[in-house]
Amino acid sequence: MYIPPYFAVTDRDEIFAFIEANAFGQLISIVDGRHCATHIPFLLSPDKSCLLTHVARQNPQHLELEGQEVLVTLAGPHGYISPSWYAGAGVPTWNYQAVHLYGQCRLITEPQQLSAIVEGLSKKYESGFAEPWQPQYGSSMLSAIIGIEITISDIQCQYKLSQNRSTEDQGRVIQQLQSADAHVLADAMAKALTKVQPQR
Repeated sequence: MYIPPYFAVTDRDEIFAFIEANAFGQLISIVDGRHCATHIPFLLSPDKSCLLTHVARQNPQHLELEGQEVLVTLAGPHGYISPSWYAGAGVPTWNYQAVHLYGQCRLITEPQQLSAIVEGLSKKYESGFAEPWQPQYGSSMLSAIIGIEITISDIQCQYKLSQNRSTEDQGRVIQQLQSADAHVLADAMAKALTKVQPQR
């Protein structure tokens, strides 16, 4: 993706923390010569070299995935920014956080490996519940899915959070977002802007 220098994020710890926190995204590949996307959750491997996920065996996207380079897109909080919020001139825009990951696919059909992916995803997303559900998948259920391992070859990260505006404008945008109950985006802006000097 196109990333202006003042929106670029290169800190690996920051990027991987974002991936862990925003791991539902799009798996984009080529199927029959056309782009195809599946919206699914991903699991970052412990060594941060791979993404793991699975799709339904009935999903035709998996038929051409083996060995293909794919794109995974992940998004964080986002929202419209009105030029009326600035002290000076401006244009309508959208603030957002996004990560794009490229990598080569390997399909997984071995039951134990499939079970590990399912259990890893379940553990991640059940952990916040008082009584987490314990996955129990039989062979027939596992045979209905195809596991996917994506070896990460390139990561692009952009936080477009008004870094190109003055400190005054940044503060006004955060205030307006808070007033509109867009607290997650406002908090993301406040956190990101403490790490950079605004472009004037």
